[in-house]
Amino acid sequence: MTEKTNRREFLSKSTAAAVGAGVVSQIVLPRGAYAANGDETIRIGLVGCGGRGTGAASQALSTKGDVQLVAVADAFGDQMNNTLNRLSKQHKDRVNVDEDHKFVGFDAYKQLIDLDEIDLVILATPPGFRPVHFEYAIEKGKHVFFEKPVAVDAKGVRKVLKAVEESKKKNLKVGVGLQRHHQPSYLETVKALQDGAIGDILALRVYWNSGGVWEPRRSRDQVKTEMEYQMRNWYYYNWLCGDHITEQHIHNLDVGCWVKGAYPIRAYGMGGREVRDAARYGNIFDHFAVEYEFADGTRMYSQCRHIRNCWNSVSEHAQGTKGTSNIGRSYTTQDGNTWTYKKKQRREDPYQIEHDDLFAAIRNDTSYNEGEYGAHSTMTSILGRMAVYSGKPVDWDKALNEGADAYPWAEENLTWDTTPPNVPNKNGEYDIPVPGVTDVFEA
Repeated sequence: MTEKTNRREFLSKSTAAAVGAGVVSQIVLPRGAYAANGDETIRIGLVGCGGRGTGAASQALSTKGDVQLVAVADAFGDQMNNTLNRLSKQHKDRVNVDEDHKFVGFDAYKQLIDLDEIDLVILATPPGFRPVHFEYAIEKGKHVFFEKPVAVDAKGVRKVLKAVEESKKKNLKVGVGLQRHHQPSYLETVKALQDGAIGDILALRVYWNSGGVWEPRRSRDQVKTEMEYQMRNWYYYNWLCGDHITEQHIHNLDVGCWVKGAYPIRAYGMGGREVRDAARYGNIFDHFAVEYEFADGTRMYSQCRHIRNCWNSVSEHAQGTKGTSNIGRSYTTQDGNTWTYKKKQRREDPYQIEHDDLFAAIRNDTSYNEGEYGAHSTMTSILGRMAVYSGKPVDWDKALNEGADAYPWAEENLTWDTTPPNVPNKNGEYDIPVPGVTDVFEA
């Protein structure tokens, strides 16, 4: 995004997508006008059967109207069967997957997407694969829900943005797993801030500081190849995960940009591996601190950390000319008045609401596409990672157009014998980015 970014246009687009989604969920459904099959059933295919894929499929199967899970795909057969068993118990009347609709391997996504009966594809593989999978789903005319981040490098973001344009031409609905855009407490707070509740936004602080995620799941003795080792432990490899600033902290960066109504033009940062430094932790960092600069000089101060027994916070805050806000919770004006969000419904699960909204848009044929802000928020996280890895200021335009590839393959012809982009030395240690030395623009 250039310095000429039109804030009003940005706000209009990003808010309309979220608010519009909430409105369409209340509209009476036209019958038989949405599914590829010409009936009322929306048939789902799940690509990626990890924890988030299982959760997303369960939420999709909990939406109103006739919904069926008819196909599943994953790189690993054991993972696919575990997810299918779990979903069959939870939604036994809505899971109808025959043996010939179960696909395993790197090209399993293609076999699933090629099925004519599929209306919507859930893409929940490790993030490195999502641009290729999304592009293929749009090419084949499928509605898509894909998890965040939508890519791990600039090339992937560009691929997604191009496919988003195609999805709009084909009137395909696209949802992205940035569920705060559907969470009532965030919708109300962000609208109030954009309406000037605390004046002009001067600065933002965003955090994802926690103890971390799961430990590596498999040792080398338990797998056959380096590719399988990294795939089983995908969170710890940049080409698969994008590092934790991209995989998790994207939520908070997305909220900051949403409130600001713009994306940063530049980033500066520092970070490294302080405690998660053993070889089994691949090549990602365990802490990042990034200062994002917007075109009008506003700063967004960002922290994310995976270190136990430290101060933790997963939150976003705004400082305005007339007050402050704990975004998604409250705001306080300089005269001492405080507004706090009051929960209005017993059920305010944003993970469920985002699927309710997407499926309602499909049934009503209402415009619904979150791909663009999903891609730009992903790029914001990648920009921060590039600034930290390099130890240098990095500009948005240069990062988006020239950033080095983390996922190096032009196509998807991968096998279990394919050599990953970062392989270990004789001690099992990987090349780790070194600030001041690493070139984040080197191909």
